[in-house]
Amino acid sequence: MDDLIIAGRHFKSRLLVGTGKFSSNQAMLEAMEASGSEIVTVALRRVDIDNPEDYMLKHIDRQKYLLLPNTSGARDCEEAVRLARLSRAAGCEPWIKLEVTPDPYYLLPDPIETYRAAQILIKDGFTVLPYINADPILAKHLQEIGCATVMPLGAPIGTNKGVKTRDNIAIIIEQAHVPVVVDAGLGAPSHAAEAMEMGADAVLVNTALAVSPDPGMMAGAFKKGVEAGREAFLAGLGKQRKFAEASSPLTGFLRDEK
Repeated sequence: MDDLIIAGRHFKSRLLVGTGKFSSNQAMLEAMEASGSEIVTVALRRVDIDNPEDYMLKHIDRQKYLLLPNTSGARDCEEAVRLARLSRAAGCEPWIKLEVTPDPYYLLPDPIETYRAAQILIKDGFTVLPYINADPILAKHLQEIGCATVMPLGAPIGTNKGVKTRDNIAIIIEQAHVPVVVDAGLGAPSHAAEAMEMGADAVLVNTALAVSPDPGMMAGAFKKGVEAGREAFLAGLGKQRKFAEASSPLTGFLRDEK
């Protein structure tokens, strides 16, 4: 499979995974390993980023995975920027998954605060990967100011509903000149495959893995779904038709040759 390229950096896997909600660090590690992912997100509010012996961080091999801090829980631009700067000061690479979610019930991203924070962080030298609503106009603006990806939601975080924003994501993909990573709401490997078949460059999955009775097996299934979807996109899907079209010839049957 072809490489995923973000900000000039190459990755073999097109599946990003989150580290929240797992029942144990062992379950998290099994999912990470089975997924084949090379990028894992960590909520800055959930770890002591300054402490290499942090209970979660010490289990993540930073030689194997790009640790992508995220600003989950930030309610405005200022809070997101502060969290990002803390991660860099603690020695993390200046890559940040930007999340600004003031609504505690649906966790929908705030477009205005996200845009403001992205402007500041890009000027600060961060590689910014913003989590956004499936808004093609916002996606274009974020690309124009230098975001390394755009990450539209398929459905609200943790809902496992799939690609409910399909039409808008299709527009974002069509207009994008940076990778499009479908983030949030993907609850089944078939959802990941659907996003990849559409032409998304990658997907990010967390809840679907963490809540599974067997996170490792589920992560392996998502890996296969992502690979199948990408290969189908590269191969080229057949066009949908209104009317049936036979795959076998309608002439030349034995009865016609008498």
